[in-house]
Amino acid sequence: MIQETLGDSPPDSKNTNIKIIIVTSVLAEKMALLDGLGQPTSVDVEVVGVGSISAAIETTKLLSKQKYDLVICAGIAGGFENHTSIGDLVISDQVIAADLGAQSPEKFLSLEELELGKTRFSTTSDFVQSLKIIFQSKINQTITGTILTLSTVTGTKTTAQHLTDRYPMAVAEAMEGFGVASVADSFSVPFVEIRAISNLVGPRDKSKWRFKEAFSQLKKVGMVLKEISKETNHLQKEADK
Repeated sequence: MIQETLGDSPPDSKNTNIKIIIVTSVLAEKMALLDGLGQPTSVDVEVVGVGSISAAIETTKLLSKQKYDLVICAGIAGGFENHTSIGDLVISDQVIAADLGAQSPEKFLSLEELELGKTRFSTTSDFVQSLKIIFQSKINQTITGTILTLSTVTGTKTTAQHLTDRYPMAVAEAMEGFGVASVADSFSVPFVEIRAISNLVGPRDKSKWRFKEAFSQLKKVGMVLKEISKETNHLQKEADK
């Protein structure tokens, strides 16, 4: 059973009905997820805009209005070819603000190295780990790893190589994850980023982008979350009898 996989203590142990918010950057991503979800009442999907700042502002508004047990930042992304292929689904074990820091003649310096702040959030809570197990059992092309957040999408081989050298464990790059993770952390809500790979990180070549495959994977994400929602709703009804 899904509840057994999630464990005996979901985020709110008094309420088996888990409330999830999924945030996306654009409407097309939202629609792909809703195509799989069928809009169950315990899973909300909202567009929060492109980029970490917009995503953080809009997610703050959402979490201020409604209590959620899990925040998911979802959408399509570029994947690093040494770890992913087009059509893969990647789930974060951490998110990193990859361009937040300072350049120096020797190397890029992160905020941690500058002792000015934080650029990383782990997404390894027990609840999120259980979700990863569920996704891996239901969607074959699912991998976990570090997802980078960038203000500028990579469009050259040189930049891609710099990122790979700096973050060899990175599986994908996107533009919103760190902003959403920052807000979820401030509200003490578990967070995870889920991305479907539409293209490989490197020279910008739209002829090689595969939106159809990526949106198909997002639909599957919605279907899996719908199944989780249905079972937790059923368990809640049984508990209420």
